[in-house]
Amino acid sequence: MTKSGASRNVLILHFTVLIWGFTGVLGELISVSALHLVWYRVLIAAISLFIYLLWCKQPLKVSRSQLLQFLGVGFIVGLHWVLFFHSIKISTVSVTLVSLSSVTLFTAVLEPLINRKRMEVSDVLIGLLIIFGIYLIFKFEFQYFWGIIFGLLAAICASFFGIFNARMVKTADAKIISFYEMVGAVIGVSILLGVSGGFDAQMLLHQSDVIYLLVLGVVCTAVAYVLAVSVMREVSAFTVALATNLEPVYGIMLALLLFGQKEAMSTGFYVGAVLVLMAVFMYPYLKNRWIGRRLSVR
Repeated sequence: MTKSGASRNVLILHFTVLIWGFTGVLGELISVSALHLVWYRVLIAAISLFIYLLWCKQPLKVSRSQLLQFLGVGFIVGLHWVLFFHSIKISTVSVTLVSLSSVTLFTAVLEPLINRKRMEVSDVLIGLLIIFGIYLIFKFEFQYFWGIIFGLLAAICASFFGIFNARMVKTADAKIISFYEMVGAVIGVSILLGVSGGFDAQMLLHQSDVIYLLVLGVVCTAVAYVLAVSVMREVSAFTVALATNLEPVYGIMLALLLFGQKEAMSTGFYVGAVLVLMAVFMYPYLKNRWIGRRLSVR
């Protein structure tokens, strides 16, 4: 690949991460509840991906065991988004995005347990720094206690489906996985709505909600996913990890720009946020250094 081609892919990657960062802002702008918002989002995303796969003439057939796995992980994806958007509704975009950044911590703990691997020293160090950052946020923004809790629960769900997706993508096409996960999310959120009596008049959308949901479902979910997959074939995993870590930064900047004073936090929050984000940025670098040292010793 040429230098100009590599630069173009990196720009596309950062544009994709910027789009992801915009999801928190859209969650604040859309007036319906988190459960209704996510139902519309995953339904629009599933339909968009289905149309895209038909256009690409991609076969949709998978084995029964794969189908159950994809749908199951889709349930977790749907739950993650419900928790994420509920956190935004009861706190702020900034609080939710920083809380969600703790996915690095949960992945560092859960991945060795699920995959039966040894936990790395670098994971422990980064985890401790993230814990201290989250402690500061709790201490100085206690009025957003439940927003932080739901943000952390969303991060745990993100960690689980990230770990499972890393396994499944080795044996199936990423686009197919994503489509069936969106279908699984639609089924899962529909069950939650049915149990809670959520299929009611509160689902009715304002005109602005329709526009925001189409942007969220098509651009921020389906299109962003296709862009991400296309550049991941050419860009290193390290570059992808670093760029993805910018999502909360982009999201917080956009929220401050659009919502102003509502997103203004205490100094303690920003100290904690800087610690969490610093840890998240350091993680792929330390991981590479640690793995490199182990290989050189061998």
